[in-house]
Amino acid sequence: MIKPDGFQGERTVIIPELILDEIQHNPISKQLYITDIGFYPKAQNHLRERISGSKQHILMYCTDGEGWILLGNNRITVKANQYFIIPANIPHSYGSSKNNPWSIYWVHFSGLTAEYFIDTISEAQSITPSEISRIDERLDLFEEMIQNLEMGFSMENIDYANICLWHFLASFRYLSQYRQVRKPQEKDLTEKSIFFMRNHLNEKLTLEDLANQANLSVAHYSLVFKQKTGHSPLNYLIQLKIQNACRLLDHTHLNIKEIAQQVGYDDPYYFSRIFKKVMNLSPKEYRKTLKG
Repeated sequence: MIKPDGFQGERTVIIPELILDEIQHNPISKQLYITDIGFYPKAQNHLRERISGSKQHILMYCTDGEGWILLGNNRITVKANQYFIIPANIPHSYGSSKNNPWSIYWVHFSGLTAEYFIDTISEAQSITPSEISRIDERLDLFEEMIQNLEMGFSMENIDYANICLWHFLASFRYLSQYRQVRKPQEKDLTEKSIFFMRNHLNEKLTLEDLANQANLSVAHYSLVFKQKTGHSPLNYLIQLKIQNACRLLDHTHLNIKEIAQQVGYDDPYYFSRIFKKVMNLSPKEYRKTLKG
């Protein structure tokens, strides 16, 4: 049974031929460009057959369910978290599983460099979900492409979507490199660490304490933190402590010794030296200036 066009929640954009003619003369987009793009969720009874193949290459990325692709006598099963690229001009058919229909993101693409992204592998490639898989970021790229094309076919929208296509295809072609660019645990590590600092400003935290809280070595933790913030962890912690001290000076009647203790300093004189180094004013001068 061939499913009529239309699946609940589907999204499809087909670039008109006149626009495709313009693209082929566009120095930016003619290298690699989208001709059709879409998303079919739970595509029950989805079936396509192209006796002469497609003029474009077709990337099919399954995120749920299961389906199949037939190239000649080679039947390829495609499951969740797998993708396959059907080369242009190759007779093929494909469809969803009857009992577990797939959800697929798909892109028809062409261009002078399009063949560079085609593998000769005859089976679906897996993208195993993990802490470093960056699957959501890949789908964000897809969203960038389809949303811009849904907004219209201005050459700016076309160029932007096609530039995103390079990154989208590269995330499959160079899977290992894509996963190494920014590991989620390191991306979130700094925010979590700063949150931890803010909730322990009254304590005497050491660099070892902060690294242990992040489950990293001191060297690795310090490197990741400085790359994200531009500051060493302890310098950043001092900044947070002094910010909080300023707030207490502004809004409370606590004396300097009490404020020092609130931000983790037993010695009010040492606290005052640190405060002046950061603010270029002593705590007393700061409080007086704000009240004056």
